[in-house]
Amino acid sequence: MDEKPVIEFPVEAYPIKVIGSAGEEFASHVAAIVRMHDQAFEAERVVERPSSRGNYVSLRLSIRATSEAQLKALHRDLMAHPLVKLVL
Repeated sequence: MDEKPVIEFPVEAYPIKVIGSAGEEFASHVAAIVRMHDQAFEAERVVERPSSRGNYVSLRLSIRATSEAQLKALHRDLMAHPLVKLVL
């Protein structure tokens, strides 16, 4: 009964949320990593929201997901960046 939901690839607008330390460089670092996994990624469509105290920022973005392997690799690469705290 604990079956994972099945994703039918490709997914044209797969949503991702990245939370990390606030700073001018955060969004550009995330965009560079995402672009390695989705060359058509449009960084100008990222929605940025600061935390109430301004220490953190969340980025909402969409990519073209082509496989589970792509999503796992993207998650791994994002989590490896020192400014990234959480990827959903």
